[in-house]
Amino acid sequence: MLALRASSIGLIVALGVILLGGAAAEAAEGERVDLVNRQVLRVCADPANMPFSNQDPKNPGFENKIADIVAAELGIPVEYTWFPQSTGFIRRTLFAKACDVVMGYAQGDEMVLNTNHYYRSAYALVFRKGQGLDGISTLSDPRLLGKRLGVVAGSPPATIISRLGMMGNVKPYQLFVDRRYMSPSELMVADIRSGEIAAGVLWGPNAGYFSKRGGEELEVVPLLKEGNSPRMTYRITMGVRQGEDTWKHELNEIIAKRQGDIDQVLLDYGVPIIDEQDQLITKARK
Repeated sequence: MLALRASSIGLIVALGVILLGGAAAEAAEGERVDLVNRQVLRVCADPANMPFSNQDPKNPGFENKIADIVAAELGIPVEYTWFPQSTGFIRRTLFAKACDVVMGYAQGDEMVLNTNHYYRSAYALVFRKGQGLDGISTLSDPRLLGKRLGVVAGSPPATIISRLGMMGNVKPYQLFVDRRYMSPSELMVADIRSGEIAAGVLWGPNAGYFSKRGGEELEVVPLLKEGNSPRMTYRITMGVRQGEDTWKHELNEIIAKRQGDIDQVLLDYGVPIIDEQDQLITKARK
């Protein structure tokens, strides 16, 4: 009887610990969710990273406009914390609680909690029309052999070009730069137009936007036939802090409700939107 009583007391104590632990966990979770400011939509973004974001309200990036859509649904204004998007960006912005969401984050990165994706795009080949490259759809096309190509160092296309043995003719462009002072995408596009390089490979949004600005319109071909190693297509989400599931679900609902409006913003900026069947989306989805 004594042994039974002792075991019963032990069970009660154990249950108490579990319940207290659960309550503490719920309280901690509540505290984390409460980190989200409900009076303003706090966004952290690069101050000079067109076409994505820009501190100048007269020349906004498409992520600024998408943030406006989210804020309109929430019925609150947008408030920005500006920080160059380079090494340490997430640690010094989202994790430092300077904001509650980062627009434009690749799905699958465990550093943040991803919302549902609101677009999917691909790296693209950019070149001048009528220069012998029309119709190219893959980096292994023989017409690119011996051509001087532009590629951002450390990007997935650089790996493919290296495997094809074409690095000897590559002009590299920097990946991590302070875009207030340098824009590798604009430099590459200018070099294509001048003939410094025959073609270049850029992330789809950069390719689509800059190919239509600053000179003759260039051909943009999403690279959808390169296989999955490394990936050339990415789903883009909004990033929030780990554990803020309620906030993530709220953003997911807004993305689903306003997907057509988000699509139109992306299309207006020339972003190549790719569906799950690798088809180019040319009209906003309803």
